[in-house]
Amino acid sequence: MTNKTCVYPELETERLQLRILTLDDAEKVMAHFSDPAVTRFMDIEPCKDLKDVEEIIQYHIEDSGCRWGIFYKEQFVGTIGFHYLRKNEGDFIAEIGFDLSKKYWSKGFMTEAIREVISFGFTQMGLTMIDATVEPDNEKSINLMKRLEFKRAEELQDHLVYFYLKN
Repeated sequence: MTNKTCVYPELETERLQLRILTLDDAEKVMAHFSDPAVTRFMDIEPCKDLKDVEEIIQYHIEDSGCRWGIFYKEQFVGTIGFHYLRKNEGDFIAEIGFDLSKKYWSKGFMTEAIREVISFGFTQMGLTMIDATVEPDNEKSINLMKRLEFKRAEELQDHLVYFYLKN
């Protein structure tokens, strides 16, 4: 299921600017993805060089979804986006993924960014459900999903906590 017909615009919140990452952003993103605290609960190893970062960005460019860079006062602070777009029993679903530089944790930035991206997904992309998987030890992300009123599945899926939000 691809959605390359969707145009992913720049999004803005009260404090944040979200724009689709390009290879031109690799240097800005390097410090972020080389931090083990950021990649701890992700399915990637900390990046060792610019080539690693470029591969991540290129993956998202070619993916059926999208990945926005999150910027606060011109400073790169993290990423957010949709991947694994699919149809299932009449639902159009995308998985949301996100990460934030440690310096910006616990300031409400990710809540603000996710709310904007969810709104775009439901109103502009026509999604009927957004889901997320979270490592069981990632308490910050689990609490974030609860705050954003995602429903939690009762059982782990592939050893991950599964959340979903219906439109």
